[in-house]
Amino acid sequence: MKTKRFPWRLYGVLLILIVLFGITPLLGAVVSEAIASANGCTLNEGTQSVCMIGGSDWGGALYSMFVLTWFLLATLPLAGGALIVWLVLLIIHRVAFARRQKSEQA
Repeated sequence: MKTKRFPWRLYGVLLILIVLFGITPLLGAVVSEAIASANGCTLNEGTQSVCMIGGSDWGGALYSMFVLTWFLLATLPLAGGALIVWLVLLIIHRVAFARRQKSEQA
């Protein structure tokens, strides 16, 4: 009789997705700041400035990416709540899985 394995990979993928959802706005700010500083541009959330990259103005796009960091106010609490739900489901599933394995072996 073949014993089933606990789906750790599924829970790992879900954990990565939850964390990525929570920090994605922060990644946008880091990328926009890196692009702006690499091209000698100034970037702040108060005003949109001109940033010439390859002959065209990318200031508006970089400003938008930078200001989207405010979505962290929504994504971090949502991701935190999802992590709590994820952990509770993991514990319940793991306990039920262990009990099922014991009953099948007996």
